[in-house]
Amino acid sequence: MHALPDIDTFADLAEQAFNELPAPFRLMCGNVSIRVADLADKDILDYFGMSNPYQLSGLYHGVDLTQKSFGDPMVLPDQVWLYRLPILAEWQERGDVSLKFLIAHVLVHEIGHHFGLSDEDMHEIEEAAG
Repeated sequence: MHALPDIDTFADLAEQAFNELPAPFRLMCGNVSIRVADLADKDILDYFGMSNPYQLSGLYHGVDLTQKSFGDPMVLPDQVWLYRLPILAEWQERGDVSLKFLIAHVLVHEIGHHFGLSDEDMHEIEEAAG
């Protein structure tokens, strides 16, 4: 068994996975920032009514491009949070996909749900990413 990636290695994999997604999908995201934490904090879990931090593998935090305008005050970039330990647990449990594929899957679904994409749309994006 190999060692699990630390948070920095995981963040590098997340950046690689995002950069391999189709260009139109990445452009839709605007200036999104990908952040990595081991687990979601208690406030986030409470907001979603979750008690087990392993239930949440990712979260999109921000305003989608359809709701933004040039007149808006300058704000921090939107963020996609990836929660390393739940993703690693799922990866180990599944054993049938690469870690980068699973990270890409979480990225696509967090961003896709935020933008109102259907599951079919997200599946096509994942297929295009390989």
